[in-house]
Amino acid sequence: MRIRVINPNTTSAMTTAIGEAARRIAAPGTEIVATQPDGGPVSIESHFDEAISAVGVVDEILHGERDATDAYVIACFGDPGLLAGRELTRAPVVGIAEAAFHMATLISTRFSIVTTLGRTAIIAEHLLEQYGFRHHCRRVRAAEIPVLDLEENGENAFGRIVDECRRARDEDGIGAIVLGCGGMAKLTDAISEAVGLPVVEGVTAGVKLAEALVGLGLGTSKHGDLAYPRPKAFTGRFEGYSGLRPAR
Repeated sequence: MRIRVINPNTTSAMTTAIGEAARRIAAPGTEIVATQPDGGPVSIESHFDEAISAVGVVDEILHGERDATDAYVIACFGDPGLLAGRELTRAPVVGIAEAAFHMATLISTRFSIVTTLGRTAIIAEHLLEQYGFRHHCRRVRAAEIPVLDLEENGENAFGRIVDECRRARDEDGIGAIVLGCGGMAKLTDAISEAVGLPVVEGVTAGVKLAEALVGLGLGTSKHGDLAYPRPKAFTGRFEGYSGLRPAR
């Protein structure tokens, strides 16, 4: 089984860390291909960043369709380009936020999210509503650290995340914590040990869900709104998408 794990930003160190976390959790026989777009934001911290990165995500899925990919994981907690990506393939496409929410509800009746910035906490709240998990989540908390601090100032970032997780544990009446950034993938075990609660992280959750879907023989439905996009003309910088047809 080959799973393409897509870091939608263009920071290579984060792509490497995400790939390592995915490989640690993957089953024997699962090949993890960790990739990132050729261009786009170095971190994703706004709606604008997400809009730009979504184009890179669909490009990476188109590349994967030519490379016998069995499933895809979009490794950004905003799940940028998720539905567009699902339109392009019969393979499962899993967003790490949606995956983490599902996993958290299987081990607790209430969870809180700890993410990077306050503005991205609002984006997480939108996703909770969209995916139908709002009543499971007690609170979305922000450690108020830029995403790149996870790579460039790791010790300080880790401390602030742990502090916020402890506040969630003590104040929110929860059973589990969801980490709200793909860049936190390498921190899961250490945070869980420091806080004493189950900690769900979306990259690893996404990989295991992708493996399960492939194992069950379940792919993206091509009936309804997730059917392949109708081939049509594109202009300007998007001319290369003209006449787009399924690769398989």
